[in-house]
Amino acid sequence: MNYKLSGLNPEQQIQLNDGKLLPLMEEFYTIQGEGFNTGKAAYFIRIGGCDVGCHWCDVKESWDASLHPLTTTETILEHVLESKTPAVVVTGGEPLIYNLVYLTGLLKQHQIQTYIETSGAYPLSGSWDWICLSPKKTMLPKEENYKAAHELKIIVFNKHDFIWAEEQASKVGKDCFLYLQPEWSKRNEITTLIVEYVKQNPRWMISLQTHKYIDIP
Repeated sequence: MNYKLSGLNPEQQIQLNDGKLLPLMEEFYTIQGEGFNTGKAAYFIRIGGCDVGCHWCDVKESWDASLHPLTTTETILEHVLESKTPAVVVTGGEPLIYNLVYLTGLLKQHQIQTYIETSGAYPLSGSWDWICLSPKKTMLPKEENYKAAHELKIIVFNKHDFIWAEEQASKVGKDCFLYLQPEWSKRNEITTLIVEYVKQNPRWMISLQTHKYIDIP
């Protein structure tokens, strides 16, 4: 990807294109709170920049990449290694806006597992041990990203999203794990609906944002 940020000099733009500079919104070592890897220790790297535009997004401050400092990938790696984490989760924003080959290559050199959380709206780059695909209606995944997904996570905001979930599930591989996750602001009413849906459709599982319940990042 050649994602353009205003105010960069030519050398910075080249480094951004190569994934050697990334607009780092935040990074922290915590416990994965949702989906297949819930409960596992992981270092989160949240990259700024997203044009998918989910109205219920809980990190809208990530959308504008120019708000977040361009950080060398080597600096990010240093922080990862200091944490002694076994795994890294790259998220956003939409991380696939950027070329992630260089970042994942550095992590792999240190035998760190690599996970990504993505809408799949951009071409896949990087080497990944786990791909969590969370499609959005505003900007559909690339077709090739459905087959690459290890986990499909659908955010449920209303009853129609169950129909949407089945449409998306028809596109992933047969070994892909299927999760329904209540949108946080409507969790009280939606969780009950998901529980009943999973009971009737047991190939699906429920994902809860446990990190919010136990108040960790």
